[in-house]
Amino acid sequence: MSAKPAAEGAAAPEKPKSKKMLFIIIGVVVLALVGGGAAFFLLKKKPAEGEEGADAEHAEKPAVVRKAPDPKAPPTFMPIDNMVVNLADPGGGRFAQVGITLKLEDAKTAENVKLYMPAIRNGILLEISQRTADELLGVEGKEKLTKAIVREVSSQLGFELDDEEDAPEESAKPPKKKRKAPAYTPVQAVLFSSFIVQ
Repeated sequence: MSAKPAAEGAAAPEKPKSKKMLFIIIGVVVLALVGGGAAFFLLKKKPAEGEEGADAEHAEKPAVVRKAPDPKAPPTFMPIDNMVVNLADPGGGRFAQVGITLKLEDAKTAENVKLYMPAIRNGILLEISQRTADELLGVEGKEKLTKAIVREVSSQLGFELDDEEDAPEESAKPPKKKRKAPAYTPVQAVLFSSFIVQ
């Protein structure tokens, strides 16, 4: 009989230990689940708030993704309706009829240009109307107009280019050895399909 009480005495202390260990394990699991749930909720909520702000931003301008153009992919050409513009000549009797085709990096850029076409046409009309007939008849004047149009279209698409026309000429200073790389723009060129000055 003495063996049984010893066995019962040994079994009695184990039961409280196992219940105590069970409560500790359950407590750790519950804390881990609560902590994991809270972390998931907080991490999930932050990108959602950022996305709402980004959606409002994307409503104004399309996302700008810089990528290297594929040299094998052909460019996309997008014609713009002919425009008739009064020129800045004294007397106001001169005008120009201009047909423009934009050479763009890809079809996605063409879709973005279509979204902003009213603003782009307005900007182009303003650029042309600031010039005189003599300016537009010369090759140099057409080249300046081309750069201004590229700058205008790029600006509407969210790409800022340096204003080369307004840069002061430094003929007295020697040319600098380092030239900074040109700013990226998906507008590769402006092509004139018609150009009539009267």
